[in-house]
Amino acid sequence: MWNSPAEFFAMGGYALYVWSSFGVCALILLLEPLTIRARFKAIVRRLKQEQLAEQFDKESGK
Repeated sequence: MWNSPAEFFAMGGYALYVWSSFGVCALILLLEPLTIRARFKAIVRRLKQEQLAEQFDKESGK
């Protein structure tokens, strides 16, 4: 296939397309868990606020 590492990394003239595709894929694979974790924390925070507001309404309504 390739006679040298330079030929491998050049990918037959398609290196920019190939390596940028790998880079974008790697970036997405790294960012996805981070964004999911942030959304999860925001949802939990919102649910806790709603629960506290409900408790406050029940206590103040007595």
